[in-house]
Amino acid sequence: MPKFVLSAAAHLLANFIGLLIANLLLPGFSIGAVAMLIVTVVFTVVSMVLLPMIRKLSEKKMPELLGGISLIVTFVGLLVTELLVSNFTIGGISNLLAATLIVWLGALIAGVLVPKYLFPSLKVPKL
Repeated sequence: MPKFVLSAAAHLLANFIGLLIANLLLPGFSIGAVAMLIVTVVFTVVSMVLLPMIRKLSEKKMPELLGGISLIVTFVGLLVTELLVSNFTIGGISNLLAATLIVWLGALIAGVLVPKYLFPSLKVPKL
């Protein structure tokens, strides 16, 4: 299977796990059962589009942002996804901030474990 397809599947699964954790832990943060798949796909696509744009902008204008770029992409991705998908509610600014951390951390952990155990061909060779 092409590496791009495996990478996209790993991103989708990692984001699904992060969103599911936020949905379970945060009151007011809700994703309908059917909407979960749509939210995951939209959030992943928005994140993949935003990442290079925000990276390029921060390299030129604000290099200090480079360290937190994944958090910024997650934050903006959640906002955009809430605007685009019905049956998805973040539930206020405190939930948005908490969800940003939870989704980012859940996706980060899953992003490390999923390629290692489910898609070993995506592992980066050690130098």
